[in-house]
Amino acid sequence: MTDNETSALTVAVTGSTGLIGARLVERLRAAGHTVRRLVRRPGRGPDEFQWDPAAGMIPGEALAGADAVVHLAGESIDGRFTADHKAEVLRSRLESTGTLVPALLGAGVPTLVQASAIGYYGPRRGDSWLTEDLPPGDGFLADVVDHWERAAAPAVEGGARVVFLRTGIVLSRRGGALAAQLPLFRLGLGGRLTHADAWLSWIALEDLVRAYVHALTTPTLSGPVNAVAPAPATQQEFARTVGRVARRPAWLPTPSFGPKLLLGEEGYEELIDTDQRVSADRLVESGFAFHFPTLESALHHELRGEPRRP
Repeated sequence: MTDNETSALTVAVTGSTGLIGARLVERLRAAGHTVRRLVRRPGRGPDEFQWDPAAGMIPGEALAGADAVVHLAGESIDGRFTADHKAEVLRSRLESTGTLVPALLGAGVPTLVQASAIGYYGPRRGDSWLTEDLPPGDGFLADVVDHWERAAAPAVEGGARVVFLRTGIVLSRRGGALAAQLPLFRLGLGGRLTHADAWLSWIALEDLVRAYVHALTTPTLSGPVNAVAPAPATQQEFARTVGRVARRPAWLPTPSFGPKLLLGEEGYEELIDTDQRVSADRLVESGFAFHFPTLESALHHELRGEPRRP
């Protein structure tokens, strides 16, 4: 085993084709675990099982004998915050969790690791140190995350161990916030997206995937866990570090009209104009060791392919 020492597990994964899910499946298999992928389309092999959250349908064999479920499925929050988009973001999470949890309990699966987000704390929290014991903040995404976690409460009540990984900004050149900014940086037009001193809590994709494996294989871990690196950066620090690693200038703040046009006013306020200083203490105290604890090391790995330093 290459992660926590444990016997081989059978893990069902929803959202397995996304940025995080695809890499997690690779890592679990490389560590000797068996993965069953829950997909919306007809299965294309013995490891894929078609499910339909909207209809409340999940095949019994998908979870039979499984040791754990990783739940990553949900409509992407990217996009203009129209009423329809917001409704789909919430609906997709509640439907999928509402379908998965009874099936999990019925099959006797003992562990659920569910995706969550630091949006739980609200978009603008200033210098407050955000820990897992805080109540939800204000705003649309805070409400979505709160309802999403509450939808899994029957699993806890049914005796399953449930972990919610409240994820920060995921750094990957293949997708997400960093990939969206890289074209501007390569043109020499990259810069901070909002106020210079606004906090940005991030995590390298590889460390996030490792955090999921850690949650699966650490039986003492349960409840909400912030999946962020231990060194949040200000917007100014983030932009300058990306520029330095990418060897491009990063002095020009990105005008707000572009993101507002794409996301709408509310989307801009919830996704871009954020200020969240989130603690990684609980994850670290559970025994997790980051491969990329600093922004510099994470960006060198993502943008230059450099391995972690000892």
